[in-house]
Amino acid sequence: MTTIKLPRLPDRTAIKLTISVLPELHQRLTDYAVLYSETYGAQEPVSELIPAMLAAFLDSDRVFARGRRSAD
Repeated sequence: MTTIKLPRLPDRTAIKLTISVLPELHQRLTDYAVLYSETYGAQEPVSELIPAMLAAFLDSDRVFARGRRSAD
């Protein structure tokens, strides 16, 4: 079998999570969405921003990254 350069794509099935947040965090997330809109000129709902925010947080956590590498 011939191997192509592009590897098999990972599972991209979205998983829906439901969370509850305290009112203070909800307000902070809403404020962030307003700042995002002012910065980029595009309104995005908080629910669309949260996955990107979580990914950015996890990507920036060096201890977490080290722990994942050592678990592999």
